[in-house]
Amino acid sequence: MNHSQSPMSWDDPDVHRYVETISIKIPGYHLLYDMTDRLMTAQLQSGNDPAEVLIVGAGGGQEIITFGSRHESWLFTGLDPSARMLDVAQLRVDRATLGHRVSFIEGTIARLAQAQRYDAATCMLVLHFVQGLSQKRELLCRIAEHLKPGAPLFLASLNGNPNSEAFAVQMLAWKSHMLEHGIPLQEWEQFADSIGHGSDPVPASMVAELLEEAGFTQVTRYFGSYLIDGWFAVKAE
Repeated sequence: MNHSQSPMSWDDPDVHRYVETISIKIPGYHLLYDMTDRLMTAQLQSGNDPAEVLIVGAGGGQEIITFGSRHESWLFTGLDPSARMLDVAQLRVDRATLGHRVSFIEGTIARLAQAQRYDAATCMLVLHFVQGLSQKRELLCRIAEHLKPGAPLFLASLNGNPNSEAFAVQMLAWKSHMLEHGIPLQEWEQFADSIGHGSDPVPASMVAELLEEAGFTQVTRYFGSYLIDGWFAVKAE
């Protein structure tokens, strides 16, 4: 969904601000997508062969812009429940002349045809907005169902125990980064207040367990930026 960490409704008219600020909020944001692309290419063993990629939470369009500009034969299906976020993604995709390789679907993974299977999938900056372990597990299971055996999943989420001292230290450092890079104090405070309400982070170890329970193997953490973790996993054969 590529959603910024904010309590803002994804149907808010100002949701376009997400694209303008997310790379400021998360240090290494563009590196995350670069690394994801390189790992996906390595798992698929060739970036030149045709591949169908599922983007769960496609609003904003960063995955499609990154992958689509590097792999001319890849096709994309982008899911997002927010029409406004999909509008932002569509605009970026059209500007990059990638529209003919992208199908956007407004809604959740339940909108996919039951028999549809993909060569790879991403779920970037989405999972922490899904409330409760059972719902998180359900989403990952549904993604697994729509992947071919051996297909990679790339997942990034905000992780940790919000009640721990370690979490508080990470938040203090992250606040310093955001404020020094121009994020207004009020916006930071809204983000901080949303944790545990608008978002539901869980410890990284629990994310790894959820991926394994959903039928993924080779679960590996490949990116970290304060409380944001990036995970690589492979659908079991």
